[in-house]
Amino acid sequence: MATDPVVIVAGVDEAGRGPLAGPVVAAAVVLSPDDPIAGLDDSKRLSAARRADLEQEIMSRALGWHVAAATVEEIDTLNILQATLLAMRRAVSGLGMTPTLALVDGNRDPGLGLPTRTVVGGDHLHAEISAASILAKESRDRVMLDLAREHPLYGFERHKGYPTAAHMAALGVHGPCAHHRRSFAPVRRCLGGAVVEVGA
Repeated sequence: MATDPVVIVAGVDEAGRGPLAGPVVAAAVVLSPDDPIAGLDDSKRLSAARRADLEQEIMSRALGWHVAAATVEEIDTLNILQATLLAMRRAVSGLGMTPTLALVDGNRDPGLGLPTRTVVGGDHLHAEISAASILAKESRDRVMLDLAREHPLYGFERHKGYPTAAHMAALGVHGPCAHHRRSFAPVRRCLGGAVVEVGA
């Protein structure tokens, strides 16, 4: 008697497409259908404390997970869309298992080499994508906190690299640092100012 094939669904999402600085980070997560995690949702709808708790639950209870990134240099070379898709491919390839289906937040197929369904708003609709969104955001936020310690002039710990008024003001005064995305127009406009070296 034939057995049903094992279905392995991976959720894939990213964090950090919009900021002016720092990497774009993607995560892939395979959840156990027999061990659902309560409270999963789009990372942007959760408090920081709840995201942190859920991150630990996901990492300890998921069947598989992996977080990967594309660097600022890759973003500037490839463009932000292609760098995001690259980070997603890296996240899935690092799972240590081959999913039978990938559910990807958004409307762009990253080219994973396996059956893929793109889902607009998927981080609110599918637990696997919600879990991936949480891991990606938490991981990227930690990167930006590290960059804030390296470059305290920009306030990365507060805005995580997004183009807030405070960030734009700091860019205008200090110019971009090594972790700013020079392919993004607001950063390009500041390139005539001072450039802060890594570690400054």
